[in-house]
Amino acid sequence: MLRAGIRPDQLICIEYGPPQTMIARLTDWITRTLLVFAAVLGFLLSFVVVTDVIGRVAYNSPLKGTPEMVSISIVMICFLQAGYAVRSGGMINADFLLVRLSPRWQSWALAVGALLGVAFFTLVCWGAIDPALHAWNSNEFEGEGALRVPSWPARFIVVMGAALAAFSYVLLVLEHIRAALQGRGPQPSGFVTD
Repeated sequence: MLRAGIRPDQLICIEYGPPQTMIARLTDWITRTLLVFAAVLGFLLSFVVVTDVIGRVAYNSPLKGTPEMVSISIVMICFLQAGYAVRSGGMINADFLLVRLSPRWQSWALAVGALLGVAFFTLVCWGAIDPALHAWNSNEFEGEGALRVPSWPARFIVVMGAALAAFSYVLLVLEHIRAALQGRGPQPSGFVTD
């Protein structure tokens, strides 16, 4: 959420100490790269859906396997973007109580919230490992008939995306704790500036 008085160009303005700088920059680069992959996948998926609709309406012959491709692609897109959403401050944030606290306590509260994010995405990652390995080992597919789509890529992307989101939350926990110990309030975003 944008707070009053913060311009969009200020959203990439957090300061990291030397030990975290390289890790934070690498994480930012990875999350942005995965965001680009998600955008390309979404763009290509739009052509699949349009082709299916045109084929269904104009020729009474839909594109085979569209529901399977769409269902797997949506999961992949969501988890490819999860790390970026955390790093950019794009996760849901209810700050109606937070704004009533002092800057130091705002940072502590956000550190606790980020710890909950670490716990959530760690559980998602942990819970997705066995299904991903099973999909790989059993050569699991989605769909029947004309097009069968392997499910292991989507399952491994869930594992990878959840792990990256959990790690991004770890970086936020460290930054919020540092800010709280220094008596500062939270910064608008998790991205490192050049």
